[in-house]
Amino acid sequence: MPELNGPGLIGLFLVAAVATWIAGTYLSRATDALDERLQLGEALGGVILLAVAGSLPELAITVSAALQGSLDIAAGNLIGGIATQTLVLVLCDRAVKGDRPLSFLVGSLTPVVEGLLVVAVVAVMLLGTMLPASAALGPFSPASIGIVVAWIVGILLLGRLGRLQPWTVSMPGSRPGRRRKRDRHPTAPRPYEGRSTAAIAGIFGLACLVTLVAGVALERSGNGLADLAGINGVVFGATFLAAATALPEVSSGIAAVRLGDHQLAVADIFGGNAFQLCLFLLADLLAGRPVLPEAGVSNAWLGAVGIVMTVVVAGAVVVRLERRFVGLGIDSVVNVGVYALGIVGLVIVTR
Repeated sequence: MPELNGPGLIGLFLVAAVATWIAGTYLSRATDALDERLQLGEALGGVILLAVAGSLPELAITVSAALQGSLDIAAGNLIGGIATQTLVLVLCDRAVKGDRPLSFLVGSLTPVVEGLLVVAVVAVMLLGTMLPASAALGPFSPASIGIVVAWIVGILLLGRLGRLQPWTVSMPGSRPGRRRKRDRHPTAPRPYEGRSTAAIAGIFGLACLVTLVAGVALERSGNGLADLAGINGVVFGATFLAAATALPEVSSGIAAVRLGDHQLAVADIFGGNAFQLCLFLLADLLAGRPVLPEAGVSNAWLGAVGIVMTVVVAGAVVVRLERRFVGLGIDSVVNVGVYALGIVGLVIVTR
């Protein structure tokens, strides 16, 4: 946005971030209400629709950046968002009431399986950064296709796990809460309970529109700010831009924890992270060439940081350490350190 100066770009970025946060809150509630009424998540198409709705800010930024040729911004936001959104669980952990950390209260291994799916799709993405552009299938990287295939297979396996429940787990002292948002909460009112389905659909559509417009504004103003400040596009996309698009997850995650839905708080973050990298397929299509081969060592570094943070949370759910330090579980303390070191390392590798 060359017509805006530095203060103008900062103002636009902040306004777009706030709009993303507010619209994301309405979008999350409307999505949950529509899923409850229409049972969208019972079929693969519904799962995909719900996943797209939850990743609209990243979708808008990916489309805008790919069309503008700012592939470093697109890749940095998608890959860096894994680590940034996993860091949201630190805020959720801090919001937990009582003397036990979030990872202790989860009380289910389903989020651990979802964490494994995140590790799988990020690993496929890392393989894609090593493939030459000559390996492309038309405009698509084989890894971009592989990410989508891995995600679909993982979602089908998770659906089977939810239906058949092939094992039972005893986690004394846990408080997992609801398994699905469409299940009625014992005390909290359902979102938009007094509204018609058509009215909820209207709220959903308006929230989608605002989110998409705000996402484009975030990408354009962010790209301008990165150029003015001389910041690498990958670094900006993985930090400031990823933090702005993670604001709806902050709201929904803390709300889930306050309702006692500890399992959902973790599962929602991991579920969004697993789907997010599927947008590389769209980025390839819009850019007309594979994006991952151009991602470079910086994005590979970001992907590795995301894997480490995911493993820390999933491992903590299994190990179930009871103590909290300054209101945080040990996994949250570790992940704050991992993220900080990861950003320092990112600055080093980009130089």
